[in-house]
Amino acid sequence: MDTTPTKQKRILMVEDDDALANVYTTRLLAENFDVRRVSNGEEALSAALTYKPDLVLLDVMMPKVSGFDVLDILRNTPETASLKIVMLTALSQDSDKDHANQLGADDYMVKSQVVIADVVDRIKYHLDLA
Repeated sequence: MDTTPTKQKRILMVEDDDALANVYTTRLLAENFDVRRVSNGEEALSAALTYKPDLVLLDVMMPKVSGFDVLDILRNTPETASLKIVMLTALSQDSDKDHANQLGADDYMVKSQVVIADVVDRIKYHLDLA
């Protein structure tokens, strides 16, 4: 039996709503993820390079730099181009989802249409932990 400890997967959460971020962080920590939270797009771009997450949970509507712009920049930066990126947003229009897909999002979830367990399941799926 293999008893080597598995390296914790790193999640970069980009969310400007403190209450929501706290709920998600608590749940992800309980699921044994290493979580770093930033509250705007500018910090997200910096943290993606320094923290080297396995997956980015990315809000769209944020101060400074929007989630769409963050996604676009991450996809066009060699060091972050292959990151798993899950958009988690209040935007439910098909046009927003299409825009995220065109920019290379791995997944697009609407906050009002999912519960936290759904989000955790999608994260595990994208990290091959499901």
